[in-house]
Amino acid sequence: MLRSQGNFLLLAKVVTAYVGSVIGAGFASGQEIMQFFILHGCKGLLGVVLSTVLFAYLGGLVMFLSIKMRSTNYKDLLIFLLGAKAGKIVDVLNLLMLMGGLCVMMAGSAAVFGEHFGLPARAGVWVVVVVTSLVIMGGLDGVLTANVVLVPLKLLAVVLITLTAIFKAKEAIFLIPHAASVGGVAGSWVGAGLLYVSYNMVVPVAVLSSLGGSIPLKIGVAGGMAGGFLLGLAVSLVTVAGLLYFPEAAAYEIPLLFLASQLGLVFYWLLGFLIWLAIITTAIADAHGIASRLAPRGGLNYRIFGICACLLALPVAGRGFSDLVRLLYPIFGYVSLLLLICLLIVPPVKVIINYKNSFIS
Repeated sequence: MLRSQGNFLLLAKVVTAYVGSVIGAGFASGQEIMQFFILHGCKGLLGVVLSTVLFAYLGGLVMFLSIKMRSTNYKDLLIFLLGAKAGKIVDVLNLLMLMGGLCVMMAGSAAVFGEHFGLPARAGVWVVVVVTSLVIMGGLDGVLTANVVLVPLKLLAVVLITLTAIFKAKEAIFLIPHAASVGGVAGSWVGAGLLYVSYNMVVPVAVLSSLGGSIPLKIGVAGGMAGGFLLGLAVSLVTVAGLLYFPEAAAYEIPLLFLASQLGLVFYWLLGFLIWLAIITTAIADAHGIASRLAPRGGLNYRIFGICACLLALPVAGRGFSDLVRLLYPIFGYVSLLLLICLLIVPPVKVIINYKNSFIS
């Protein structure tokens, strides 16, 4: 009984670590889902299915590779996928992307504090610094425990807002199959689904690869796949709700805010809480990715690097949320696409080569 409870807790830690690193401010605002899926009309739902399959497959694959390598950070995984020279280049880029992501999350917290809660924007930045630093002080266990507590709250908020919105507009469900594409990322639902996954895999790779030395194989792979399916569920709920309230929702910078405003004041404040939770969990994932890369053995150095990353992000976070997203996210997309291609191609190719070599010998 105790062993099964321990296995369930480990599984929950893997699942929530994965989900928490993907559902950030862009997802919680609804803007990511709008651009990648809703604007593609009913075919956007096919993009959601594609993304769900990829999230589940890649989550299980990253955990499988990380556990087999007994990795404690993403460097070993990058070298396996890209080779020594290219792996080192992408390693540096990945580190810079994690740092950039931390800056964006701090700026996002400032925006939520100032625009949604009516509080001093700078306080939003410092709250992220303090909360993230406290979690990092607890080491890997602190990060995983924080996700186990915060991520279910985040998912619950997404489910409550979207299901309530769907129920309120349930009479329009029959119109979804006729929803036409009006644009969207990549020009097609296939491209949008692929780009959405590649765009969102950098932080999960950094987080999941740090668990390779502490999670059993079966639990790790199951957790990666379950996390991917949960992500798909969350994306599908937001997509269906967005399609039901289209095109009105498309006119808003924060489409989910439009949905929440249709449901009453309680849901409006719930959305603000959801966005801020998404920011915090992503900031924790970014800081952990940096710290685990620079101090793979953990300990005091892990804590120092994690807290220093938060402090170093402070000056850049002052540039503003939209400016940072516009500057950094296109770069993230290109590097992420390379990582996605390598994850999809390299492991199967190496398996085939190894099989042929063993067969010949």
